[in-house]
Amino acid sequence: MTATVDTFRAYRVFEENGVVQGRVVATSVDELSAGDVVIKAAYSSVNYKDALAATGAGKIVRRFPIVGGIDVSGVVMSSSDARFKAGDEVLATGYDLAVSHDGGYAAYVRVPVEWVVPLPPRLSLFEAMAIGTAGFTAALSIVEMERNGLTRASGPVIVTGATGGVGTMAIQCFTARGYEVTALTGKDREHDFLRSLGAIAVLSRNGLQMGTRPLEKAMWAGAVDAVGGETLAWLTRTMMYGGCIASSGLTGGTELHTTVLPFILRGVRLLGIDSAMCPMPIRQTVWQRLADDLKPRHLSAIAREITLDDLPQAFATLLKGEARGRFVVKLS
Repeated sequence: MTATVDTFRAYRVFEENGVVQGRVVATSVDELSAGDVVIKAAYSSVNYKDALAATGAGKIVRRFPIVGGIDVSGVVMSSSDARFKAGDEVLATGYDLAVSHDGGYAAYVRVPVEWVVPLPPRLSLFEAMAIGTAGFTAALSIVEMERNGLTRASGPVIVTGATGGVGTMAIQCFTARGYEVTALTGKDREHDFLRSLGAIAVLSRNGLQMGTRPLEKAMWAGAVDAVGGETLAWLTRTMMYGGCIASSGLTGGTELHTTVLPFILRGVRLLGIDSAMCPMPIRQTVWQRLADDLKPRHLSAIAREITLDDLPQAFATLLKGEARGRFVVKLS
């Protein structure tokens, strides 16, 4: 497929005969969802939510057809709002991108001004998407846990689903803040990789004895959990007194089977983390910290650059649980 000067390439998701699937098409700015700011896109990224939406594996999309991609970074081409001008470097993540509003898998993206974040100093357009929603979710988790009392002196922390997007970012963000991090993964071949990101210890989920008692040995002051299911239940049973769990994922299931005992006997706090509709003041603060004290130090080691044509394979890799780090989609 080729694009003319008036059109550009985009990865659009369709529902045809009850089947959800995407493909690269030629489109124009006039065909995009309405918005105040037109961004000449540089990069997007691939998140688990993107894979669910673009394949129909999860009921994410609320209207078809739609341009996929919940993340984008680039340069403002035009703006009808004085808060931004042509040439500004910006990013946008979450909100209704790729849900009910055309998303970031296109050379040009048009969004409401309320969704646009100025690119923080000391962060490049590529780095912003190597971080993307996954890294933003990890950083937001740590910010919320620290707001609830977690400090480096509280004790060790654990990151589950450690080789995934949120996991690899959380390890680096914790390490940047000086925490003692343990990684939990089902991929035994990736232990050295996780240590290279800053984990001081790696636990194998394959041989993990989770126990059956309402309260198990207290081990963790904090946890970033992108898995859910029985892993999250185990975390509730193994938190230290006053420990915080930031829950943001469901790859291990949506049901949670635990008891109230960790919460009323150990004062455990379970924090729900939603990055999509995070209020703009918090969003801007977290992105500033991602360019500063929470900035991941190994982005080049975990980010793999792909094109729109590579998206189907990237989606399949995520849905199989075989992803390592982040896919960054080059658009310009």
